Amino acid sequence: MSVRGASGEAAAGLRDLLGQVTSPGTNLGQDLFGVAAVLRSEPALRRLATDVSTDSAAKAGLVRSIFDGKVDQIVLDLVADAVARRWTATRDLADTLEQLGVIAVVRSVGDKATDASRLTDELFVIGRTINDNPELRTALGDPARSVEDKRALLRSLLEGRVLPASLVLAEQALSGAYRTVGLAIVDYQKIAASVHEESVAKVRVAQELSDADRSRLQRALTKQYGREVHLNVTVDPSLLGGMRVEIGDDVIDGTVAARIDEARRKLAG
Repeated sequence: MSVRGASGEAAAGLRDLLGQVTSPGTNLGQDLFGVAAVLRSEPALRRLATDVSTDSAAKAGLVRSIFDGKVDQIVLDLVADAVARRWTATRDLADTLEQLGVIAVVRSVGDKATDASRLTDELFVIGRTINDNPELRTALGDPARSVEDKRALLRSLLEGRVLPASLVLAEQALSGAYRTVGLAIVDYQKIAASVHEESVAKVRVAQELSDADRSRLQRALTKQYGREVHLNVTVDPSLLGGMRVEIGDDVIDGTVAARIDEARRKLAG
């Protein structure tokens, strides 16, 4: 989920404001998620909040009157500031507030490297578990089931086993802002890595990497990209050998399967 143009500038400004908050917690993130949900469910409010022809002070006053006493004062101030900015599309405001909520939840784990890495790892495992389990994926995507029922299902699987922040983000992935729960969690993981100034490398290998191989690969990618790189490793025997690395739009495919496919194409040509 990304925003561009005027919305991109607005989102960057709001991220800077959130960055000035010294101790964001999961409650702050959940309040931002709540405001985003209200905006998505109330089209008239969403249109008014992003209408450039409406006085900014009037819009700020309106959202303050609606959310005062229901959310943290920090969130109230952020939302009032947000509606005074220009937005390219009406949905961009709610999307940005959700992203700010994710950032707040990620920052709630603190700056300790082990906790930050654990959060990123847990999001990866949660997303992979959902994608690899058709019954779970269907249950979480079933429009006939209530969101609360789906949250209860996730809590039964995750509570006590993952960081509180990971559980909060897994539940938020059910909001419907993304096409699937799995896509939401992938985006949250990228945001988490960005907050902790890391890149996420999705690595597929034919067999499990040794600790030494992991360390060498991580060092090489960190040097190449000029920032810390976090590895998410998936074992896929169908690759036969070698590895495939994806970082953002970059793909490094050194698998045996890829080389065989390339040879086949050359022979066919």
